[in-house]
Amino acid sequence: MLRIARSRRILLHYYCYYYSSFPMWRQNLSSTFSTGAHLSFSPPESHYSQDYHRLLCILEGCKKSPNLRTIAGIHANIIKLGYGMYPSLISLMVVTYVSCDKFILARQLLDEIPTSYFDAVSANLMIASFMKMGAVDVAKTIFNEVPLGDLVTWNSLIGGYVKNDMFKEALSVFRKMLRSNVEPDGYSFASVITACARLGAIDHAKWVHHLMIEKKIELNYILSSALIDMYSKCGRIEIARGIFDSVDHMNVSVWNALINGLAIHGLALDAIGVFSQMGPENVSPDSITFIGLLTACSHCGLVEEGWKYFDLMKSMYLMEPQLEHYGAMVDLLGRAGLLDEAYTMIKEMPIEPDIIIWRTFLSACRIHKNSEMGELASTKISHLGSGDYVLLSNIYCSTNKWDNAEKVRYVMKRKGVRKSSGKSWVEVGNVVHQFKAGDRSHPEAELIYKTLKELIHRTKLEGFSSTTELVLMDISDEEKEENLSYHSEKLALAYGILKSSPGTRIQVSKNLRTCLDCHSWMKVVAKVLNREIIVRDRIRFHHFVDGYCSCGDYW
Repeated sequence: MLRIARSRRILLHYYCYYYSSFPMWRQNLSSTFSTGAHLSFSPPESHYSQDYHRLLCILEGCKKSPNLRTIAGIHANIIKLGYGMYPSLISLMVVTYVSCDKFILARQLLDEIPTSYFDAVSANLMIASFMKMGAVDVAKTIFNEVPLGDLVTWNSLIGGYVKNDMFKEALSVFRKMLRSNVEPDGYSFASVITACARLGAIDHAKWVHHLMIEKKIELNYILSSALIDMYSKCGRIEIARGIFDSVDHMNVSVWNALINGLAIHGLALDAIGVFSQMGPENVSPDSITFIGLLTACSHCGLVEEGWKYFDLMKSMYLMEPQLEHYGAMVDLLGRAGLLDEAYTMIKEMPIEPDIIIWRTFLSACRIHKNSEMGELASTKISHLGSGDYVLLSNIYCSTNKWDNAEKVRYVMKRKGVRKSSGKSWVEVGNVVHQFKAGDRSHPEAELIYKTLKELIHRTKLEGFSSTTELVLMDISDEEKEENLSYHSEKLALAYGILKSSPGTRIQVSKNLRTCLDCHSWMKVVAKVLNREIIVRDRIRFHHFVDGYCSCGDYW
């Protein structure tokens, strides 16, 4: 009763504002708040079926079309009719508050009800809801306190971590689930496969795949596509091809997974070859297929081919290009240096260009050092983010317009905009190790920096010199070189070299686009050490072998 009394106080918080909006309930609410006489743990038996199901139906409707006034009134009726401690209704009430962005009210209501009252179904509903809005800690608390969770409960937590880009945590929970003797299903594996893909963790990927086979999980087109995507993003495009050849690929999503995988590896001709096989096998492409093809063309500078497939989707397949297709074409033209054509496409689009398209154009302006068009693109972005400021500043730095670059940095400082932190990670011994630029938090930091300094020395003996033109300040070359020496991907690579045998392949993943200096340096390291080095940045894969990169320095 004490908890329900507290729940009444939560209701009073917003009924002070909305009280007059519910004349039909006014009398009932007055007596409820003043005496609490109608509050009980069990509703009157005679009203259970009718009232209970009516409230459930209304709350389900409120989730789809949230209206706080209606929701508050339903909450009051739940308490008045004696359903204040019913898990199914209260969990739905919490989710409904979340659906109308009243997180504080949802959290307060959840705090007032003992978590042990909720069954697995109610808990699963709330975990999924809080994960969807990014309230990971709340979802985790519910998970930890629900006494009898089921497989869906585990899947809700794992899937929620993946949706919130917490991939290492998702894998950790998956391992905990296995130790708890809960058998994973296809949904479990779909989530952890995505986590492995996003991390680029090949050892984890192989372990998960082996576990799927061991547990005889049946492959449907969703899991087949996920496996192809996972191996592609873990740098093993050859394994991805093998899986494609071994599974049923009558569903277009399986073809899309391979085409997009080939695209991010810069294998445009291979992607086009796979597309040409779709017709003979009676599989029709969809809009995602063409995004993959245009992306593949963009990474290799195949402008004519890109135009061909852009026109083909309209003429042969009667598809109207969407924002993503126009964005891919702007990227293709911009990377190729055809900035005027890219700008014309943006102006003549039948759809209003979004912020991503303008950022794509701004990035192309940075690549080709066109400050005038870069300034134009920046004016089209209503709310510049840190990456936009950095791109614009880079354009000025590359053309030695230091005053303009300094003005951009001043605006960033005045507005409190911080540059996005570069992060890189490398998988060693089934553990993913993450680094930031200048990071010394790793337990083996001293050895890592010693290894990196030795590598830098060896590359200099090979004739390498730092590419300092994009360092964001007008300082001496020595200071710029020091600024570049400890980028996150260099630290990750140094740790990978420190912990691996000579000749073995090393893969590093990065959350941002790799910089020109690191790219040039990796080519020399691969040659000096006679190793294959794979770097997956935000845009694509770079395979460094014998002083060359698979991208041909076009990225």
